[in-house]
Amino acid sequence: QVQLVESGGGLVQPGGSLRVSCVASESIFSFNVMHWYRQAPGKERDLVASITYGGHTNYADSVKGRFTISRDNTKNTMYLQMNSLKPEDTAVYYCNAHRTTPGGTELDYWGQGTQVTVSS
Repeated sequence: QVQLVESGGGLVQPGGSLRVSCVASESIFSFNVMHWYRQAPGKERDLVASITYGGHTNYADSVKGRFTISRDNTKNTMYLQMNSLKPEDTAVYYCNAHRTTPGGTELDYWGQGTQVTVSS
């Protein structure tokens, strides 16, 4: 079973920066795409950023120009660098990995989440 473990969350002041990490229990090249999602209290889980097997990235409009998704294949790790943080970025951040098996089965794996709080 694939395991994803997030880390790096914490409390940061508005305008500050934070980097969260997601370590996978197997090669991240085994996934078609990996995502960062976030969920604020009382709200739905929203897609924040994505990185495909080929390295293409995509961002939610609310974080474009402030957040950067990246990966280190040698460490089986995906990152989300968050700059110019705002109070509305406060949420639990989740790592997701998606793959399609040769038989066509769609599989999704989730981490346990890491809390990011932006407050003065």
